[in-house]
Amino acid sequence: MPIKIHPVKQPDWTPLPHPGTDGVTHKALLRTDRMGLALLRFEPGATIHEHPAAFDVNVICLEGAGFTSVSGESAPIRAGERVHWPREAPHRLWTRDSNMITLMLEHYLSAI
Repeated sequence: MPIKIHPVKQPDWTPLPHPGTDGVTHKALLRTDRMGLALLRFEPGATIHEHPAAFDVNVICLEGAGFTSVSGESAPIRAGERVHWPREAPHRLWTRDSNMITLMLEHYLSAI
């Protein structure tokens, strides 16, 4: 059977198109009926607005540092650390003085 190579959904950095988001670009790498995988790049002073999701999300900080909040509780997050956002819990990511790159894994089966 021949190997099938598929293109990445969105291989180039593009602005994250959600209202209330500033200074964040992303690459949407994979989307299936079970999961979504994306890279997010934050400039200093960047933010993603607080919002819930209908599914669980794992966020892994790959480079730099920033902050996360989950259900009103906030904490710093640095390269080599990860956080879990439970479905329906309001969550947010932002930076102050540094850049940050995160890997986001959205678990769509948790929405069922």
